[in-house]
Amino acid sequence: MPTATYNNWLVEYDNVQIAWLRLDVQDSSTNTLSKDVLTELQIILNELISNTPKGVAIISNKEKGFIAGANIKEFTAITSKQEAFEKIQFGQQVFNLLETLNCPSIAIINGFCMGGGLELALACDYRIALDDSNTRLSLPEIRLGIHPGYGGTVRILRYVNPLIAMDLMLTGRSIDSHQAKKIGLINYAVPKRHIESAARQIILNKPNKSKVPSLVNLLNSKPMRPIVATQLRKQVSKKAKAEQYPAPYALIDHWVNHYGNEDKMLRHEAQSVAELSSTETAKNLVRVFLLQNELKGLADNSQNSVKHVHVIGAGVMGGDIATWCASQGLTTTLQDLNTQNLAQAKARAFKFFKKRLKNNLLVKAAMDRFIIDLAGNGIPKADVVIEAIFENKTVKRELYASIESKLRKEAIIATNTSSIEIEELCDAFSDPTRLLGLHFFNPVAKMPLIEIVNGKQTNPKIIQRAINFTKQIGKLPLPVKSSPGFLVNRILTPYMVEAGLLKESGTPTTDIDRAAKNFGMPMGPLELADTVGLDVGLHVAELLGAEYGYKIPASFKAMVDSGLLGKKSGKGFYNWKNGKKQLSGSKPSTGSDEIIQDRLVLRFINEAVACYRERIVDNKDLLDAGVVFGTGFAPFRGGPLQFLESTGIDIQLEKLNTLHKQFGDRFKPDPGWDKFTS
Repeated sequence: MPTATYNNWLVEYDNVQIAWLRLDVQDSSTNTLSKDVLTELQIILNELISNTPKGVAIISNKEKGFIAGANIKEFTAITSKQEAFEKIQFGQQVFNLLETLNCPSIAIINGFCMGGGLELALACDYRIALDDSNTRLSLPEIRLGIHPGYGGTVRILRYVNPLIAMDLMLTGRSIDSHQAKKIGLINYAVPKRHIESAARQIILNKPNKSKVPSLVNLLNSKPMRPIVATQLRKQVSKKAKAEQYPAPYALIDHWVNHYGNEDKMLRHEAQSVAELSSTETAKNLVRVFLLQNELKGLADNSQNSVKHVHVIGAGVMGGDIATWCASQGLTTTLQDLNTQNLAQAKARAFKFFKKRLKNNLLVKAAMDRFIIDLAGNGIPKADVVIEAIFENKTVKRELYASIESKLRKEAIIATNTSSIEIEELCDAFSDPTRLLGLHFFNPVAKMPLIEIVNGKQTNPKIIQRAINFTKQIGKLPLPVKSSPGFLVNRILTPYMVEAGLLKESGTPTTDIDRAAKNFGMPMGPLELADTVGLDVGLHVAELLGAEYGYKIPASFKAMVDSGLLGKKSGKGFYNWKNGKKQLSGSKPSTGSDEIIQDRLVLRFINEAVACYRERIVDNKDLLDAGVVFGTGFAPFRGGPLQFLESTGIDIQLEKLNTLHKQFGDRFKPDPGWDKFTS
């Protein structure tokens, strides 16, 4: 049969009459399942039904990745539940056509395979994946406030233990090809050089499909599903409240109530996703997803990749920055005058690599890239030099003056300062144009954001290279103007200070943190203070309080002076044992969260409005993105400015004015509110 070319698909027949469906979405670096892509696939499949080949192999023609899922931007244009339902059902119908072909079908997963991409693969008879650490499979729809809708909730349960399948869908986590094969999600994992020939042999030989263990049938049975569901809801409730994140609970109910009849389950799957997609939670989570892509899109491909990073300062922050860079494949040298700091950083790095990589050879390779460098021999070789010493302007300037002559002419010099303006450090350099801030957040491995702090003198080309480097090491770059506290700490600190003032006024610690978590924060402000370290938090708060004119709770300093530093000292606002918070055993208060939330959140919002007025970042979207990814601000609310606009600017301003009258100028509305209300 002749080759057929579509806008997004290429259909080729080999010499044994296997049809190869090669997906290459036009004008996109990534394959996604838009309406056009699915419509073309429907046309192709109908042709294959009329002229049945020996088999069908679906593969990506992109250099990297199989399919990243549905086209999210198309879903943002949907205006009604009925429209959403019809769109989802169309995708189901196309995948049903694939499933009912009268010949073997196989999905060849060469790289990432997510969401709708994995649902397409599950509609094939066989799945074969590239045996490579970059192969990642996931059903991450829950992170968008929905759950799989193209038949994924039905088909995954044919092959995978429901406890594992539900965990994958409820968390959205990704797994590699080895894990996927172990749980039955794919049939084979093979090296790249063999993957197409292996797929061809599978189609020609039609091996038996693996059978699910009898335990799987038991767990899916009608008597057992409610029992399992109770435990699933209990686990989900620890991280997500039903009123804030309805999708996990809807998914559990969907499985409990509709498993057993696949046709009915498919229809309910579409109805459930259509219902969820219209919620404010889903709209805001989709917005956050698009904001994440916007940050990634700030990088370009115009600059050479970084190969060597040199970090100066082996404290927790510096050591963890070095560890992360080495984990991302970069040669990383770590310098410090204190050999004990270096030894501790190396031990932490080994522990991190062992937990993350598991494979001994990969751990050894990572440790080989993580190089202790007492003398600073890595400075002349480094593409990026990151200073991560303590917050002291004089000491930082002295360090820069001592290393400038050793730096490569092309090297970026970056400070990890959390609060000092870049311009105040420039006089140490004869050429300050390549100095900027790379502000990582703690813990480095978990926090996705890096603030790219642009001094007035910083060369725009250096800024772009820093953005590219940030993306290279798997982080989200956020360009911010150099000003005290930049964006994230500037907004977060008044919120933390207000928590301290609430505590001083007699509000119980647990009430304060509970109210914040009920609002949607991942952690209460006082637990966060303990986790960061009260000494670190106090230092930043004093700097920013002096700059922006607010007082720091006297109790903060008293606790630090008494050695109560939080988690690292074993006692702060909470008692800590082996790194875990100890519950007091006292009964929680039944008081209202509203007053506590208003005081905490409105100081947060007021400072966000000030940052927007001062253009610390270029626009509202970047501000919301920075705060969500830098502080964990309730993602289902879409960011502080999105929350402000969605709940009513006038309503929130009225609350702020009331607090201003009651508590004084720390609640005085910033002049930037006029821009929102005018």
